[in-house]
Amino acid sequence: HSEVLMEMLDAVLKDAGCGMRDMDGIAFGAGPGSFTGVRIACGVAQGLALGAQLPVTGICTLQALAQGSGRDKVIAALDARMAEVYFAVYVKRDGVWHTVCEPCLCLPQETPEVSGGDWHGAGSGFAVHGDVLQARYGGQLGAVDAGCVPQAAAVAQLAAPLFAAGLGLDAARAMPLYLRDKVALKTSERAVL
Repeated sequence: HSEVLMEMLDAVLKDAGCGMRDMDGIAFGAGPGSFTGVRIACGVAQGLALGAQLPVTGICTLQALAQGSGRDKVIAALDARMAEVYFAVYVKRDGVWHTVCEPCLCLPQETPEVSGGDWHGAGSGFAVHGDVLQARYGGQLGAVDAGCVPQAAAVAQLAAPLFAAGLGLDAARAMPLYLRDKVALKTSERAVL
């Protein structure tokens, strides 16, 4: 992405018939996600925002996943590798997302309990750890979309009201959301998996 991102951005702006100065702000997927991907997203957003003198905001990829699911009650789970998931739970009321369970990193069998039913499971965590998550939330899930991924359109939809309310940040304050302190396993740790 670091090699093609700027070309992609130029193409999108040309297709839309606008330039950077026409934007209200710059939003990026802040994570959780791959260390390199999150750093690239944050760094590019900061650079563009500084150059265009625009505010910036980072959007949690788990909330973008919930937004993109098209549902109002979402258990969001992304595969975090190393037998773990990035996990959060959201409910949308009156068009506004409310966090039921804050984003966390955990083993699929240790994800937080959720009350009630008719939840929609979304994300690659359900693809990779579906058996465990289905066993944990099976009676509470109305549907699962394991192929649902965070989309740029969802990030933009979540960011637009923040910019409209004047809640964008100075580019220097943009930060990624890391939930994992340790990004690699030792050879002995990998052997256990």
